[in-house]
Amino acid sequence: MMRTGVAEFTLDYGRCPRWLFNRMVRLGRAIGIAIIKEFGAEEFLRRLSDPVWFQSLGCVLAFDWNASGLTTTTLGALKVAFQGLERDLGVFICGGKGKTSRKTPAEIQFWGDRLGLGEDLVEKLEYSSRAAAKVDSALVQDGFQIYHHNFIFTQTGKWVVIQQGMSVARGRARRYHWLGDTKKKFIEEPHAGISSQVFLPSVLDLTAKKSRRNRQISVQLVQKPKTFLHDLKVLTIKSKDWQFRILSLPGSEFRHHPVEREQFFNLESPQFKRAINQALVAQPSNFERLLMTPGVGPKTIRAISLVAEIIYGAQPSYEDPARYTFAHGGKDGTPYPVDRQIYDQTLSVIEKAVHQTKGLLLREKSQALRRAEKAFGKS
Repeated sequence: MMRTGVAEFTLDYGRCPRWLFNRMVRLGRAIGIAIIKEFGAEEFLRRLSDPVWFQSLGCVLAFDWNASGLTTTTLGALKVAFQGLERDLGVFICGGKGKTSRKTPAEIQFWGDRLGLGEDLVEKLEYSSRAAAKVDSALVQDGFQIYHHNFIFTQTGKWVVIQQGMSVARGRARRYHWLGDTKKKFIEEPHAGISSQVFLPSVLDLTAKKSRRNRQISVQLVQKPKTFLHDLKVLTIKSKDWQFRILSLPGSEFRHHPVEREQFFNLESPQFKRAINQALVAQPSNFERLLMTPGVGPKTIRAISLVAEIIYGAQPSYEDPARYTFAHGGKDGTPYPVDRQIYDQTLSVIEKAVHQTKGLLLREKSQALRRAEKAFGKS
């Protein structure tokens, strides 16, 4: 089952103390080895793709439960922890935070050469990394800028992406999880386990099933350059009379429409004109190819989507795809009663992994187990 997810956290600043990071590396290595030995590399990736399990892992490693640094520091610790053991474990961690995230393709290529994976598989892995990043920046326009990207894969072509975006204005971070293989579909509802603490208003979600017709019209538009450029010019007319007529059409759909808050684009902007021209010249045959056209980013996608909606009536989804996150239900039955069997299985995995770590001192094991109980709310 392909699973992805999103969780929201407050932004935090500063660096993880060296003494704590070293212990996170040590414990992360021990837990990773125990899980891979017991369940296999692909199961380890599946667990990382679960936003709740990953959050619990970060808590067990002793990072702040609600801080954005849990993502970056936990993954940084795992990457260091697995160094030198990649071949033995069958798990290869690429990317990271900031500038390191941009090294992801080179790191995938490095391991491809070392492992003799073949050019075709390496290209598919690199494409998967780029596509996941572009979907979460251009198709789910929630106002969070991606600044962290990890691509973790096995020699068989299974992979997981964990990336995080920030919104300085909101003081929040949002984490995106992906799980896939070389046959992964990227466009329609690739997020099967999205979770969040906050719903946002008017999030353009072009991955939703509701956006399917909008995506189809968007592709048709770029295949007819003259028509599209004319429609785009009409849409960006600054005449108050024109906008009044559009926004005063009968029906609740137009009374409070997201287009009222839209910052229309400057058609004379060299960057915007270049991006639009690249999309038109490419003549993509489907929406995924449109998305992956070099130079086509969030603004270009949004402009094409708006033309498809306002001119041709192909309304996309403006609902935030996030969902509230609960690890095992709630004590009062909200959003659902606690599933004791799943609860016990999840805690058992963490406890077993810690117990099997021969390299940890008894004191550190006890501390890790107490953190696991706290992370899962065990009394």
